[in-house]
Amino acid sequence: MVSNRTLLGIAGFVWLAAGVNILRIGVKAVIAVCAASKLGRIALMVLLAAAIFTAFHRMFSRIVQKHTARIRGYETRQPFWRFFDGKSYLLMIFMMSLGIGQRFAAGVLLRLFLHRSRRRPHHCGPPVPDPLDSLELKN
Repeated sequence: MVSNRTLLGIAGFVWLAAGVNILRIGVKAVIAVCAASKLGRIALMVLLAAAIFTAFHRMFSRIVQKHTARIRGYETRQPFWRFFDGKSYLLMIFMMSLGIGQRFAAGVLLRLFLHRSRRRPHHCGPPVPDPLDSLELKN
């Protein structure tokens, strides 16, 4: 059992970790686009990123206020997992599943494209053999 203050700290840490991971992914994408794009694409990407950030900030600010009020309303010590309510756990599971699914789908599609073309795009370096080509399927 932990205090309200500890629950708020746990919630803040979880959302900070999620935010840092999203920031890391975004920075990698910006670096990749900037390395192979014209100034117009870079400007468009920056504007889109700002618009998306603003939309998510508005949505998550309301969630933060709601959960902060709920946690502060606890009159007794609570189990540490009560930093989220049921809907928040479902939201986190949905967002993580969607992100993992998108990355998996993108990887599968990229692999199919590369497999069909049997060559890598010019900016990815020399062709690399597919490690699955060397596997023998045994019945």
